Amino acid sequence: MSDIETRLFINGEFVPAAEGKTFTLINPATEVKVADIQIASKADVDRAVKCAQAAQPAWANLAASARAACITKLADLVAMPKHTQRLMELDSIAMGKPIGMSGIDIGASISRLRFDAHLAETLVGESSLLSPGSLNLVLRQPYGITAAIIPWNVPLIMWVSKVAPSVAAGNTMLIKSSEKSPLAALYIAGLTVEAGFPPGVIQSISGLGDTGKLLSEHMEIRKISFTGSTRTGRFVACGAAMSNLKAVALELGGKSPTIIFDDADLDQAVPACAFSINWNSGQICIASSRLYVHEKIAAEFMAKFKVAMGTFKHGDPLDASTTMGPQADDIQGKAVLEHIAVGKKEGKLEMGGNRVGDKGYFIHPTIFTGVPESSSINKQEVFGPVVIIHTFSDEDEAIRRANDTEYGLYAAVFTKNIDRAIRVAKALEAGTVGVNATSPSTSSELPFGGWKTSGQGREGGTDSLIRWTEEKSVFIKYT
Repeated sequence: MSDIETRLFINGEFVPAAEGKTFTLINPATEVKVADIQIASKADVDRAVKCAQAAQPAWANLAASARAACITKLADLVAMPKHTQRLMELDSIAMGKPIGMSGIDIGASISRLRFDAHLAETLVGESSLLSPGSLNLVLRQPYGITAAIIPWNVPLIMWVSKVAPSVAAGNTMLIKSSEKSPLAALYIAGLTVEAGFPPGVIQSISGLGDTGKLLSEHMEIRKISFTGSTRTGRFVACGAAMSNLKAVALELGGKSPTIIFDDADLDQAVPACAFSINWNSGQICIASSRLYVHEKIAAEFMAKFKVAMGTFKHGDPLDASTTMGPQADDIQGKAVLEHIAVGKKEGKLEMGGNRVGDKGYFIHPTIFTGVPESSSINKQEVFGPVVIIHTFSDEDEAIRRANDTEYGLYAAVFTKNIDRAIRVAKALEAGTVGVNATSPSTSSELPFGGWKTSGQGREGGTDSLIRWTEEKSVFIKYT
């Protein structure tokens, strides 16, 4: 692909980085260079912020229906076959996502754009006559200049989930993509021109950690949203706190438990759990990486689960028949193999546990049993196709062990007993709980975010736009 865009998208056009610095993007399936991507420096960020400042007042003063129309048009463009295909190809060569599995990303992104476009025309304040002689109002107004830093694992979904609600609420958005997957973010940014967004409303830049630091510390940015590791999330929060105390939303790591009771429908639970840990090569923060299976059905579950895990096919991510791609780069591949080495030492390897071939960062779907609850592979986010299976006999025991983690992003329970389902869902310490379903199952109308070190704040849901506004109380005296 010789026509890959590698520049920065600032003020409605692609421009070269001020300092001319680049980083090299490598295809993780072939280990061949894809392109040199331009790095946004302080000068680029400052310029983008000034353009956002110039554009924001007029954008916020537009009728909500006009903002909604731009977002809807962008959804229409993403849905066009030529753009859908291109977005899938770009993610494939950048971070190894199989195009045959990218329909989830495309569908979720289009749905989210349309959902937030609709919400743009429902964003209203409040009024009260409870105080004698006064009309009291609560106005919801945009922050102004907002920013986001997105991860590499689902770049299109993340780009849309940050941009759409922010601009629908009347903000401008400056978004930084990950250095592992910058291409789709630049491509969809280019589509915003055809969608009718004025220059400066949506801007998309690339860079390394230093570029993200510039956003978190910028004095003119009033809110920043970050999705990524807990470690980096702490740096973003510190940067925000030490600069202008900008509002921060953090969606961080996970070590998601799934509890499978002895009355569970295994024809439902088995494929759901296998898909959860293998989709996107396990590179998903809500992957079901810890399974707690009732001892009465453990043997049957394991036999069926191994079959389901074995159905995922490695291959060229550009081949539509491939269902499992590589890890995103050599750093990620090596990190997963290091976790697997711990599992081999401290538990029993039931399946997989090795790299596939010597070209590309492919790893076999891997199952461990007998791993201590205290083991690092059971406590830390692996971000690969590695699952730990535990057994249990008692409901309270299963809940206690499932909650014995500093993470709390997603959890799931499989059972036919509705009383138990409600009881366990309430007890699990996670921002989202699936009942007879597991990740990546979510819904646009539900808020998403983590408990404990999995983050702070929520995004999405029917309050999606409200989260991108400030409240203002207005007291009007009358006689």
